[in-house]
Amino acid sequence: MKEYLYENFRILAQTPIGNTDVSRFDEAAAERALRFHRSLPDYRRTDLEKLGCAAERYGVDSIFVKDESSRFGLKAFKGLGGSYCMFRILCEKLGLDADAADYSSFSDDRIRKACSSITFATATDGNHGKGVSWAAKIFGCRAHVFMPKGTVEARRRAVEAAGSATAEITEMNYDETVRYASRLAEQNGWILIQDTAWDGYEKIPAWIIEGYLTMAAEAEAQMGAKKPTHIFLQAGVGSMAGGVAAYFIHRAADQMPHVTIVEAEGSDCIYQSAKKNDGQIHTVSDECRTIMAGLNCGTPCKTVWPILRDCSGFYCACKDCITEAGMRAYASPFAGEISTVVSGESGAVTYGLLLEILQSQELRQLFRIDNNSVILLFNTEGDTDPEDYARIIAK
Repeated sequence: MKEYLYENFRILAQTPIGNTDVSRFDEAAAERALRFHRSLPDYRRTDLEKLGCAAERYGVDSIFVKDESSRFGLKAFKGLGGSYCMFRILCEKLGLDADAADYSSFSDDRIRKACSSITFATATDGNHGKGVSWAAKIFGCRAHVFMPKGTVEARRRAVEAAGSATAEITEMNYDETVRYASRLAEQNGWILIQDTAWDGYEKIPAWIIEGYLTMAAEAEAQMGAKKPTHIFLQAGVGSMAGGVAAYFIHRAADQMPHVTIVEAEGSDCIYQSAKKNDGQIHTVSDECRTIMAGLNCGTPCKTVWPILRDCSGFYCACKDCITEAGMRAYASPFAGEISTVVSGESGAVTYGLLLEILQSQELRQLFRIDNNSVILLFNTEGDTDPEDYARIIAK
């Protein structure tokens, strides 16, 4: 394992072991989630943008970005995990067969009445809470959402506007807020629906991760004959990154894609855990002030840590200026691109980093990028903080 230090980002490179079991998040799991999502009245497959002019300029085969900024009207992908997990929890609680049921099963008056007595709780930096709030509304449940200190008021209001949850900003950091939500859920008989896992709390996060596979399966279908050689995935606790990486690794016939995990500097718990090189999860305790609110997490998700540890070739920790550059590049693409991409602070860091890599021959060689490379990115959020988005783009 080797570390490379640059002015605005750090890179940790390794040779992936690649023998970790990724079958939990395979195409069968993706198909179960996709079947449910297709039953939702607001379902629409999000766009896969092909950045052809950027690819031509930088001498690669293709650059694709799966644009989740329009998913369910939530400006983020998180509704996929929240809704599918809530569906699985409710099926289990109400005696429904999850393999036969879908959203239409919840139109029954008896089922709706039972749902109205169920309350969920979660901690969030913003987008997961919106997904849970929205899911609670469509199922007729209630929810309480707790947010870490430093959360902007616009994100709290967006959680409440998305559905039926009440949202509260705490005076604690993210990890402490997770523990707080867990204690309140236990005390009040609520169901904790958290997108990270720890010992004894693993089934619900796994269902959330399975829900994220819908966007991976959609992206693969939209790419057609193209197969990604390089996948850049942003990570907070790493749930989305681990699940999506597992899906594409499982689907790879013989050549595993190069997976890069991208985090915010100061909240780089996956990077630091990998750097320790002892196989274990490590918590980042420093309080980070990154604008990448959705990535501001201190402890990796236990469920996907083995995948992130063994199947990633690169870990990167980026300063805010990297995601700001990505946001502006998406908003003002090269002449000839078909459309712009509205990407928020946590959505654009992979593109900002990719542009740095593509402009350096040294980094291209390190990341094994050449004219045959097919690069896949995920824009995980739109302008979830409209004021900050406008400020950054105006630069």
